[in-house]
Amino acid sequence: MNTLHRSHLDLNNPCPVSSIYTKIPQTPTSITCYKHPFSCFSVTRYRVIRSRCKGLPVAKALHKTKVTKTNPQVGNGELDKSNRKLVDSIARGLIGVVAAVSVCLDSPAMAESLTIAFPASRTHEVNAVQRTLVETWGLIRETFVDPTFNHQDWDSKLQQTMVEMLPLRTADAAYSKIKGMLSTLGDPFTRIISPKEYQSFRIGSDGNVQGVGLFVNTEPKTGHLVVLSCVEGSPADRAGIHVGDELVEINGERLNGISGEAAAQKLRGHVGTSVTVKVHNGKKLAIDSSFREVRLPREFIKLSPISSAIIPHRTPDGHVSKTGYVKLLAFSQTAADDMKHAIYELENQGVESYILDLRNNPGGLVKAGLDVAQIWLDGDETLVNTIDRDGNMLPINMINGHALTHDPLVVLVNEGSASASEILAGALHDNGRAKLIGNRTFGKGKIQSVTELHDGSALFITVAKYLSPALHTIDQVGITPDVQCTTEMLNAPKESGLLRKKSAVSSSSLEGDSCILVAEHELDNQESKGSAS
Repeated sequence: MNTLHRSHLDLNNPCPVSSIYTKIPQTPTSITCYKHPFSCFSVTRYRVIRSRCKGLPVAKALHKTKVTKTNPQVGNGELDKSNRKLVDSIARGLIGVVAAVSVCLDSPAMAESLTIAFPASRTHEVNAVQRTLVETWGLIRETFVDPTFNHQDWDSKLQQTMVEMLPLRTADAAYSKIKGMLSTLGDPFTRIISPKEYQSFRIGSDGNVQGVGLFVNTEPKTGHLVVLSCVEGSPADRAGIHVGDELVEINGERLNGISGEAAAQKLRGHVGTSVTVKVHNGKKLAIDSSFREVRLPREFIKLSPISSAIIPHRTPDGHVSKTGYVKLLAFSQTAADDMKHAIYELENQGVESYILDLRNNPGGLVKAGLDVAQIWLDGDETLVNTIDRDGNMLPINMINGHALTHDPLVVLVNEGSASASEILAGALHDNGRAKLIGNRTFGKGKIQSVTELHDGSALFITVAKYLSPALHTIDQVGITPDVQCTTEMLNAPKESGLLRKKSAVSSSSLEGDSCILVAEHELDNQESKGSAS
């Protein structure tokens, strides 16, 4: 989803987190108590304890029992003293309505709630963002991977931000203060996004949307809204709308100056409703320009992250074989199921080897990456090693895994392969299942949780770092492939088997892809050596 950071990077099936909001009736200078349930641990089919709350845990045990996080460095006495100091420092010298926030931390050493007093803004929308600020601060305080918070006093940072937010008059200005607070952590992946941005993010993660199957964006030169893609079989596709068509009106409303995201919001809606669009056929000359109105029913649109093809080719010994090519665009919730379906289809068509293309895949759901790895691996293999905020290294292992296929496999990666792509590539490579071909990967070895806040915005927090199964560092380093894919390799002598005429390929883009040629050569080598995966 997403730029690199569009990915919902956690080990959980997403589930909404509802903060408990309690108002205590009092005088007009009321006390507001916010309580936030944090770490909830349970056992999963992976050998790791993970949170039921939305977001990756800082997993701390590998037992088959329910556990609770502890912080041995913080005692109740120290906590109470620090809390009193914070409350006094915030409230001192400030006059007006005062709110109190109780942040309940789920750990024995932090069993008592933190009660934080602060001056409540008289501007309603800013007051609402003050609550978001405290939610954000509390979640960072408990789960951020760096317990020093970039060597700063995180409690004082809340005080400073709250005071800076008090005189503001708009929600946007108040949110900028939260973003400023988060920026001091020195981690670009820990951030807050708006409710609209989170909605778009969830669409990419969920793999489903209620709409008409159009993806539109503003053309920079003209400012017109043009169709970027049209989901095959969708209402828009059936109506004959094509890539490059201009979107002129939605339900009679002109779209001049409207962004692609705003237009997408207008196109979406509940299944069973419809929307009328006016389009201009961008493929025709201006002299023969054509405008037409189309009424489109809204349906469930499945956004598949998988595309596949069969590449038949002749091996050096004269044998004609079929290679299954599978490209994974992102790690959405449906990625593993879609890949299983693609492999079943390819197996039924008699493929004998596979190329898994992770190039320019920026990541997504970490759990989806782990689920995809299990499609290719057997046994109790380690998929990835996580390092929590206390420096504990915790392996995440499969439990009695059964691969769908044992055919030879190579994986294509490049500098655009990041995060969950690197987890998957590392798992397949370090467990001896696949060779990596291409260029060094991006190098994002951090895992984020994603928590939906009370106002519909979302907080991304880096909660762990990870190493490959063989304990290779990935963050800011990346993964170096076994075989580099370079232009020079295509100039090798023909007798090497690298340059050979292939029979018809389902996509012309695959025909001239040098890395696919290199991948096929590597598969030939594996088959000639009788290498079993």
